[in-house]
Amino acid sequence: MIHIRGPAEIAKIHVSGQIVKRTLELLEEHILPGVETLELDRLAEEYIRSQGALPGFKGLYGYPATLCISIDDEVVHGIPGRRKLKEGEIVGVDVGAFKNNYFGDHARTFPVGSISEEKQKLMDVTRQCLYVGIEQAKPGNRIGDIGNAIQKYAEKNGFSVVRELVGHGIGTNLHEEPQIPNFGKKNRGEVIEAGMCFAIEPMINMGKPDVKTLKDGWTVVTHDGHPSAHFEHTITITENGPEILTN
Repeated sequence: MIHIRGPAEIAKIHVSGQIVKRTLELLEEHILPGVETLELDRLAEEYIRSQGALPGFKGLYGYPATLCISIDDEVVHGIPGRRKLKEGEIVGVDVGAFKNNYFGDHARTFPVGSISEEKQKLMDVTRQCLYVGIEQAKPGNRIGDIGNAIQKYAEKNGFSVVRELVGHGIGTNLHEEPQIPNFGKKNRGEVIEAGMCFAIEPMINMGKPDVKTLKDGWTVVTHDGHPSAHFEHTITITENGPEILTN
């Protein structure tokens, strides 16, 4: 079942969305060589709680932390720990907040110091994949139009799209229907309607699309060891098209 949200519900998702937006803005200043990922997690949890919200990921499905922090070949769901960031890495940070019974979900990939041209291009293309996908999230289009736009843009630029992980509906649960793949064919899937709320999140690999999960049961990495990038916004659909709630 895909929920159609009313204005009051969307306003609450927007509040949670703004909390995660500000969380990532806060963290950006601290993503530096030598910083432990656990310290980023501490800062994020402290800030989210200071806003009267709960960390949206912590405890969900048994996940142990506030943030998912995924470095270089880690695609998503990297667990914060004593690992220190290194110059030249790229780090995907995914964060959720839960306030007034509604979730916000947001992710960005950041450079650690100076990075290679190839990694910068991967980040730039993945960010643009997010926006070309969002452009297709308008009334009358179908879910497949979003993934088709993302896939075409990524592959045109020489990158590949992760198949096993997808975007999703969002609201009173972090993950709701529909699933929103970052690949696919036009005119396939459910019709998009005003009032729907989505988390669109392309995960784009520099190498091949294949991924695997590490023994910790969470961290997803590229099979070939090449870097991956991840960007995500929570959006709602209006009569006039998509509106980003995590901007």
